[in-house]
Amino acid sequence: MTIQLHTWENRLVAWAYEALESSMPHPALMAHDGSLESAYRYCADLTRHHSRTFYLTSGLLPPEKRRAVRALYAFCRITDDIVDKNNSAALARVQLENWQQAVMVSHPPAGMPVALAWADTVHRYHIPRGYVTQLIEGVARDLDQQRYATFADLAEYSYGVASTVGLMAMHIIGFKSDVALPQAVKLGVALQMTNILRDVAEDWRNGRVYLPQDELAAFDLTEQNIAEGVVDDRWRAFMAFQIERNRALYAESYDGIRFLDPDGRFAIAGAADLYSAILDEIEAADYDVFSQRASVGTSGKLVRLPGIWWRSQHLA
Repeated sequence: MTIQLHTWENRLVAWAYEALESSMPHPALMAHDGSLESAYRYCADLTRHHSRTFYLTSGLLPPEKRRAVRALYAFCRITDDIVDKNNSAALARVQLENWQQAVMVSHPPAGMPVALAWADTVHRYHIPRGYVTQLIEGVARDLDQQRYATFADLAEYSYGVASTVGLMAMHIIGFKSDVALPQAVKLGVALQMTNILRDVAEDWRNGRVYLPQDELAAFDLTEQNIAEGVVDDRWRAFMAFQIERNRALYAESYDGIRFLDPDGRFAIAGAADLYSAILDEIEAADYDVFSQRASVGTSGKLVRLPGIWWRSQHLA
């Protein structure tokens, strides 16, 4: 098979620009009792607990942007957990609706530290509410859809759950031109696809297959092969194809980093490069994503940072 790129991008980019125009006034919070600082600390603790890579790369930002990005992560984490940790789809929909109402107001209900920190972040960085809505709708797709026929379908899902995160992070970091939006969209798809390739076995156990059904068939693979977790030549060829496309997405999206404010480029380059390194680990394990979860250890991350810094500072 030959890799086909760009056939799915126009629709996603249109969604990104549409949401960009959804900016609304964001009244400032009036929290003077220390609750806001406590809320931001809660978000930082939640980030550190759930994602060592995100916590590390967000630490490369200046303090104010760092805490805002961790509030973004916490908002996304709570949204994911409502869907992933709820056995009842009906109850999850109710909770998701209540959560959306809480995070879309300028003064969230008491006792919701993530919503409080997120409301302050939205106000400070003028984050378009359209991206918030798109992310919640994207996460909610897991309640109804567990299979994707084509990569284009999967890219649409990835936009909702990942590209929207990058688009919101852009507003926190700062950017000098909205021509960076297509690259941000593409980077989100690349990051999500890396998650998907790493988590094939876990997703299968949860009843989900995020791999394009037509491409599985093209390599003579079925869901039974995933269930059995057998790494044969068909599976190796399929994964090599997926990884090749995934790396192309990272490469094409990297140029967008130069449109970000200089103090945020290192962090975004770090996130992109450290996540793409997971692909190296999958290859090193002979494409066996069934018996082990590919990851880059702390030492592996730290040794890569100088090179990532240099590359992020020398963009054309």
